[in-house]
Amino acid sequence: MIGWRFTKPILLAALAVTLLSGTHHVKPKPGEPLANQLFGAKKAGSKQKPQVYGYYDNGCVAGGEQLPETGPTWQAMRLSRNRNWAHPEMIDFIKRLSVEATKHGWAGLYIGDMTQPRGGPMTSSHASHQIGLDADIWMLPPKRLDLTIAERESLSSISVRTDDQRNINSNWTPAHMEILKAASKDKMVDRIFVAAAVKIEMCKRAGKDRDWLAKIRPLYGHNYHFHVRLKCPKGSPKCISQTPIANISKGDGCDKSLTWWVTDYLNPPKVVPKKKTKKKTTTAKPKPRPRKAREFIMADLPRQCVGVLKSK
Repeated sequence: MIGWRFTKPILLAALAVTLLSGTHHVKPKPGEPLANQLFGAKKAGSKQKPQVYGYYDNGCVAGGEQLPETGPTWQAMRLSRNRNWAHPEMIDFIKRLSVEATKHGWAGLYIGDMTQPRGGPMTSSHASHQIGLDADIWMLPPKRLDLTIAERESLSSISVRTDDQRNINSNWTPAHMEILKAASKDKMVDRIFVAAAVKIEMCKRAGKDRDWLAKIRPLYGHNYHFHVRLKCPKGSPKCISQTPIANISKGDGCDKSLTWWVTDYLNPPKVVPKKKTKKKTTTAKPKPRPRKAREFIMADLPRQCVGVLKSK
C-alpha cells in the first residue's frame, strides 16, 4: 500500500486498506446478531485443519493457533483483548522475526494485535486482521520480557514519527530499519505498513540493496507499530490474495509519489469547483452503502465461516 503512482481508484483502495469490505447487501433479519459479536465471543480457535477463508478484511481462520503469552524472544501485549491468535504461518513468522530482533540489540519483540481465535470482524479497532495473516509489532524496543499481565495492559509503545507526520524522530534507530528489512525479506511476507516518514527515511538509508523496500508500504496510523501482512499460505485455496505489489508500484516504491503522504495528504490542494451544468433527472435508486466490518452479518462473510464459528 505504499509509494504508489496514484490513480483515484488505487488511492481510494489504499486509504481504505480494503478491497472487499461490505460487498454484500443481504438485508439483516430483525434481531440478527452481528458477525463481530459472534466471533468476538469465541475464546479459542476451532479444532479444524488450519485454513484461511476470504480476504484480510472479510473472512475468518480455521484451526487458529495461539501465540504463547511469553516466549524466549517475545511477549504478547494487551492480553485482555485475546487477539494473540493467527494462522500457524504467522506464529512461525513472529518467532523467526523475534529471534532476528535479538541480533540487533533488542531483547525481542512486543507483539500487539494479531487476530481473534477464529478471526472474523473485530468488536473494536481493525477492519482487517480477520484471517490470521496480520500482526502489529510494537516500535518500542523491549528491554525485558518478564512483564506482568498488568504491565502489558498499561505500557504504551513509542512513536517513531514527528507530530507533524513529516519526519522520523529520535526514537527511530538503525535497529528498527534492520528488523523491518529482515521482515520484508521473509518469503512469507506480502507487505508491511509503516508511517510515511519511516518509508522515506528507509529509502534514504537503504543503499544499493533495496529490492526489499517494495514491500514497505506507507500508511497513516503506523507510527507506534508496524503491521506485517503475510501472503496466502499453501493449502488455503479459499484465501484471497491482495493485489500484487508489482501491479501497484514498480521498483522500490521510493519514487516521487511517496512524497504525496507528507505533502498533499497532509495539506490537500484546493479544488476549483466546476461550473454547474443541468443534469437530466433520473429515477434510479441509490445504491445501498456497503456495510463496514463491524456491521457485517454472517451472510457478508465467506460461507465457510459459519462452519468455523460452529466448530468445537
